[in-house]
Amino acid sequence: MYKLALLAAIAFFSFIVWVIYMANTGGSSIFFDFIKTIPYGDKLGHIGLFGVLTLIVNVGFKYHSFRLISLNFYSGTVIVSVFVILEEASQFFIPKRTFDLYDLLSDATGIVIFTGLAHYLNRTYNSK
Repeated sequence: MYKLALLAAIAFFSFIVWVIYMANTGGSSIFFDFIKTIPYGDKLGHIGLFGVLTLIVNVGFKYHSFRLISLNFYSGTVIVSVFVILEEASQFFIPKRTFDLYDLLSDATGIVIFTGLAHYLNRTYNSK
């Protein structure tokens, strides 16, 4: 199951990289058109994309965690968080993009919610 989750994480990450590339180059996509029809679709998209990525990376990494300053952190959550921060910050330097703090907050919301779900799944299915 973990290998399948890791494969899904790689595929989903590749999809996200493609979406980022399309946005960076000013390309159009059926996904962009669809998101525009949903109220707050952009923010919900950020929550969903990076939340789901966080969940499947954590599962694929077998819920690996590490301790830092008396707090436990899932490795997958940290990796996705670093990627998100770098990607959102890169928008300062890309002419067709605009940095939006609310996008970053939406990303963080998805990461936190889906990390909570990963924690629940880990406790529920791996404590037996």
